[in-house]
Amino acid sequence: MAAEDSDFKEKGFQILSKVIDPEIGVDLVGLGLIYDVQVDEKGLCTVTMTLTMMGCPLTDVLNDAITEALMAADEVKKVKIDLVWEPIWTIDRMSREARVRLGMM
Repeated sequence: MAAEDSDFKEKGFQILSKVIDPEIGVDLVGLGLIYDVQVDEKGLCTVTMTLTMMGCPLTDVLNDAITEALMAADEVKKVKIDLVWEPIWTIDRMSREARVRLGMM
């Protein structure tokens, strides 16, 4: 991975930490839903993520919010979301802050 790729990964996670799951009220990064963010030399930003459950009714809403947030970055020309189910999401993936906010600590 090139240095600029790892720099964007951190930037991508920072951007996505501002995208809030409207049903839960916690950001996607804090929920542990975002596994990876990369951008290639052509500006294709690929987000590897999961959801808390299959068939989540907010999938399209979240995809739109992710795309809108990342398209604001100069490096990004297009966003592709890879929805994966492995590794499976559990509450262990959540940040401490997210758990506290949801009353799980």
